[in-house]
Amino acid sequence: MHKPTTEPRPSIYYPYQVFKPWLPSAHGAQPRRQVVIVGCGPAGMVAALELARLGVASVLLSAELQVSQGSRAIVFTRRSLEILQQVGVAQRITDNGLPWRFGNSFYRGQRVFRMEALHDADDRFFPMTNIQQQYLEEYLLDACAASPLIDLRWGNKLTRLEQLDGYARLEVDTPEGPYTLESDWVVAADGGRSGIRSALNLQMEGASYEGFFVIADIRVDLPLPTERLAFFDPEWNPGNTVLLHREPHGIWRVDYQLPPGETPEEALRPESLKQRIDAQLALIGHAGASWEMDWCSVYSARTLTLPDYVHGSVLFTGDAAHLLPIFGVRGANTAFQDSQSLAWHLAFVIKGLAGRKLLANFSAERVGAAREIIDEAGKSTRFMAPPTRGFKLLRDAVLSLSLTQEFVRPLYHWRTSRPHEYTESMLNSRGDDNALFSAGPAHGAPPQNVRLGASDFLLDHLGGGFDLLYFTEAEAIPAPLLQVVEAVRARGVPLKIVAIGAAQPVAGADLTLGDADGHVRRRYGVQASGGAYLLRPDQHVCARWLTLDATRLQAAFDAALPR
Repeated sequence: MHKPTTEPRPSIYYPYQVFKPWLPSAHGAQPRRQVVIVGCGPAGMVAALELARLGVASVLLSAELQVSQGSRAIVFTRRSLEILQQVGVAQRITDNGLPWRFGNSFYRGQRVFRMEALHDADDRFFPMTNIQQQYLEEYLLDACAASPLIDLRWGNKLTRLEQLDGYARLEVDTPEGPYTLESDWVVAADGGRSGIRSALNLQMEGASYEGFFVIADIRVDLPLPTERLAFFDPEWNPGNTVLLHREPHGIWRVDYQLPPGETPEEALRPESLKQRIDAQLALIGHAGASWEMDWCSVYSARTLTLPDYVHGSVLFTGDAAHLLPIFGVRGANTAFQDSQSLAWHLAFVIKGLAGRKLLANFSAERVGAAREIIDEAGKSTRFMAPPTRGFKLLRDAVLSLSLTQEFVRPLYHWRTSRPHEYTESMLNSRGDDNALFSAGPAHGAPPQNVRLGASDFLLDHLGGGFDLLYFTEAEAIPAPLLQVVEAVRARGVPLKIVAIGAAQPVAGADLTLGDADGHVRRRYGVQASGGAYLLRPDQHVCARWLTLDATRLQAAFDAALPR
C-alpha cells in the first residue's frame, strides 16, 4: 500500500500544500482511458494541458501529494515562456519571476567575459526568467485543475505496466490499496529515475561525467543584479567552478563543483556547506554575511538520451527520455519543447487526423534535438568540469590567456539552451519556396514574435492548431485556397487563417492583423505583394511561400499530416 508523506515539505519561503489523495473506492470502475500521463512534474503537466487544448482527455498520476521539493529548475528561456503562454501560465511567471539577459565569468578576481542575450522590442519575454520550480508547478497545477479534460490523481503510484495488443494495463497503488487502469497510450514523464524506462529495460546512449556538484539555496541579502555569475578556479575551490543565481524571495543559488573523491554525503554535511558558502560570499566581497539554508542537493553531469521516444503504446518526454547537464538551462526548457511536440503529434493520431507515422516523426525530431543539445552541452560541461588532464590543460590555458587576450574570452560562452529547428523534418513541404527566402524563420524553426501594439504581439494570436499566415492587402482570401482550407477543416483539423497586412478585415480570414509599416512582412521576409507561412500546432514552420496557390497548400498539408 502506497503511503506518500502527508507532512508539508520544509521551506523558508514556499508554503507547501498537501493535497488529498485520489482513492479508487470513491470513483468506482475505471473505463479505459485515451491517455495516462505518469509524472506530475512540469513535463507531465505541460503534456496534459497541450493535449487538453486539442480536445484530448488524460489522467495525470502523481505518486506524491505535493509539488517537488526545492527550487530545482529556476531559469526559463524566452521560448519556454512562449510555450507556457499557450497553456496559460506565462503571465504569472513574468509577474513573479526575475528577468535577465547578462551572464558574467570571473577568473582571478577579474571579469573576463560578459554574455549578452539578444532582446529587442519585438520580444514579449526576456531571454531568461528566474523563478523556483515550486511556483511553476503551482501555476501549472492551477491550469490543470481548471481543465475538465485533465483528471489529476494525487498519491497514485504506478507499480506495474504491461503492454497488450494496442493498449497498456497499469497497476496503480494508492493509500487505500491498488487498482487497475487501462489506457490506449501512456506518457512517461516520470523523471530522470524513470521507473517506466527501467521496466521496459531501455538503455540510454551518451556519456556521464565524473564528479559531483552541490546546489545550495540560501536566503541572503546581496546587493547584486539578476545576472548569471560564474567563478572559475576560485582560491577556495581550486580547479573547479562556482555559479551564483538570484531567485525570487531573497533566495540565492550557490552551485559548486566538488573536488575529486568527495562523496555526496560528505559534501552535504552542515559544516562542509557552511565553510564553502562562507568562502564564496567572502570571494564576492560579503564575508560574514548572515544566511539561512533552504534546500541543498547533489547532482552529476550527464549527456544521455534514449535513441527512440516511442515504444509501443508508451511515449517518453522530459528527463525520462534524456538526461542533460543543467549548464545552459537545458533541463526543464527542453522538457517543455518535448511535451509540446508530443502532445500535438499524439492528439492528431488519436483523432485519426494522421497515421502512427506521425509519432515516428515526434521521436525523430526530439531525439535529434536531444543530440544537438548533448553536443552543445558537452562542450560547456568539458569547459566547466574538464573530464581529463588534456581538457584541463586546455581549459587552464584559456583561463590564463583570458586575463589579457580578448580573442579567447568567447570560449567562456555557456551556449544557452535554444529551440531546436526541425530542418530535416519529414513534415516540411518540399515544394515550397523555403530556399528562396532571405529572411524569416525557415523550415522547422519556431516563429518570430512581432510587436503589434503596446501590449499586443503576433504570438498572442497563434496556437491551438495549424496557423496559415497569409500576407495580403486584398479584400478576400482567394477562393481556391479557401476550398483547400475547408476540406482540411472538414477532416477535423484545427486550422486558422491569419491575414496580415490589410487595414480592413479580409473576407475568409479568421483574423486580420494590420501591418501599415510593413514591419511584420520584413520580419518574415515576404514582399508587399504577398507571401504565406504554414505553422504546425507547436508553431514550428512546415512551409513558406513567396506565392501560394491551392495545389501547393494541399501538398503542404499532405506532408504535414502523413496517413
